[in-house]
Amino acid sequence: MAIRTQELTKVYGAQKALDAVTLDLPKGQIVGLLGPNGAGKSTLMKILTGYLPATSGEAEVCALDCAKDSFEVRRKVGYLPEHNPLYMDMYVTEFLRFVARIYGATNEAVETCIEEVGLTPERHKQIKQLSKGYRQRVGLAAALVHDPEVLILDEPTTGLDPNQLVEIRKLIRRVGANKTVLLSTHIMQEVEALCDRVVFIKQGKIVRQEAIEVFTAKGGENLEAAFRKATA
Repeated sequence: MAIRTQELTKVYGAQKALDAVTLDLPKGQIVGLLGPNGAGKSTLMKILTGYLPATSGEAEVCALDCAKDSFEVRRKVGYLPEHNPLYMDMYVTEFLRFVARIYGATNEAVETCIEEVGLTPERHKQIKQLSKGYRQRVGLAAALVHDPEVLILDEPTTGLDPNQLVEIRKLIRRVGANKTVLLSTHIMQEVEALCDRVVFIKQGKIVRQEAIEVFTAKGGENLEAAFRKATA
């Protein structure tokens, strides 16, 4: 399994953000993680990236323990947080080379990423000069520069206009062709367009998991109605 959790729990004071989450995600799938605000999506993603420790339970990425093997896990994972952290005064190529050095990746890897995510026309600009769509591309390139096996994307299309949405969706689908992608979003059309599998989470608990064909096949269940029913 690319991602595995067993009875994963995270407690903040009196609040249980994750409640005994058990999840098995195979290699080579794009998986949509759906839930209301505060359901635990970002907490789960941060534990899987090694950013947060769990209170109890187990979390593994590529058979590596996210707590005991945190540095090795980070080499396997590319992470785009909801609030894309970029150094606005840096130039695109300069920033990506900086990130690459952190991971021990080469300048050749940076060049490949720039081309892959469609940043070539903007590569010599400062990040603050870019549109929101191109800033998202920079964040995605930074997550991909070390060629991770697992890609974790937290609300990657928030605030994008319809044209930018289409472009970023195509980009995620393309780079996800040979990686495992865990994608958090509130946009049902995005899940139907991108994902192979859907996981519903409510109040820190996994309440339903299904293949996307359950919702996209002719006469299939309506995804939005299923989401409301599972998370109401």
